[in-house]
Amino acid sequence: MSFSENSILSEYGTTIFTAMSALAAEYGSINLGQGFPDVDGPKEIRQIAAQALLDGSNQYPPMMGLPELRQAVAEHNKRFYDLDVDWQSEVMVTSGATEALCDCFMGLLNPGDEVVLIEPLYDSYLPIIRHIGAIPKLVRVEPPHWELPRDALAAAFSEKTKLLVLNSPMNPSGKVFNQEELSFLARILEKHGAYAICDEVYEHLVFDGQKHHPLMTLPGMRNRCVRIGSAGKTFSLTGWKIGYITATAELMGAIAKAHQFVTFTTAPNLQKAVAAGLRFDEPYFTQFTADMQTQRDILADGLREVGFKVLQSEGTYFLTVDFSPLGFEGDDGEFCRYITTEVGVTAVPTGAFYQENGPRHFVRFCFCKQPSLLREAVARLKAHFG
Repeated sequence: MSFSENSILSEYGTTIFTAMSALAAEYGSINLGQGFPDVDGPKEIRQIAAQALLDGSNQYPPMMGLPELRQAVAEHNKRFYDLDVDWQSEVMVTSGATEALCDCFMGLLNPGDEVVLIEPLYDSYLPIIRHIGAIPKLVRVEPPHWELPRDALAAAFSEKTKLLVLNSPMNPSGKVFNQEELSFLARILEKHGAYAICDEVYEHLVFDGQKHHPLMTLPGMRNRCVRIGSAGKTFSLTGWKIGYITATAELMGAIAKAHQFVTFTTAPNLQKAVAAGLRFDEPYFTQFTADMQTQRDILADGLREVGFKVLQSEGTYFLTVDFSPLGFEGDDGEFCRYITTEVGVTAVPTGAFYQENGPRHFVRFCFCKQPSLLREAVARLKAHFG
């Protein structure tokens, strides 16, 4: 019998991030495509991890995560969002937020369940959902205003809807869902008896004095939401792959059954260090946000000078820009390849975050880079486009 790969996963090729990063490396391009910082996070956290590796246990930690980190996650929920969370039954540590998403989908979905998702999408959502046999129902927000399509959202829900996937702050749009939009979503969830998987990994990257409001904090939503956070994003340590889930004990029980068969547990020294990070005083979090906002503004101002139309970024690492004012004749994928090979700056096409017929003259730049690198990227673009 000849070998055949999984029929669902075989439909997905190399991710756009991997493809563009490889092209950037080949051409020596400044990579503003893939979303990872170019400096490591706080030295204090890294020192704790290093010392714990030498002095602490390196055997299996508890499946749900070290008590120290689970307690810190519960404290974080209370401190920033006034959520009362039982660390023993309502918090679990995962090997990254992507594993957390996988655990949630595997633990909560059955074949035939429907899942409402809002495009543009982080690339892991659909392959996992479809692999389980659940049915995605897609609605979209689109540039330049990223307005919530309320009629389309309401129509996407049915008696078969099990989950809504909500990413806020949203990659790649930089949209932060406001209280009124969240209230609308909460009403739909209650009406259909559905639940929400809330991908909130950019929770501490919200700009211009705005605040992140977890859907879980809205009336009636405490028992209907699963909240996912990421140490990689909050502490600029993406290689550590430390995520954490907050949910009711009932939901967590189902999610944990998936986790035990996916990774089972996560490196104990990294967990210990992240627990210390989550307990940092307020100045760390405010400075982290302020620094990233400064980097956003450096890149946004520079790209406007080049001639791009720069869309508002309320949060995340990312800026979306319209390149049509530059007069380039081609779509977003062709533009990204062009500036990588001819200019030495790399972005990713916004259309890649949609399943079909996505916008074709918008691209995403990442600004979680050192200001000097952002300025050099702008200088290269200015030199080319004049």
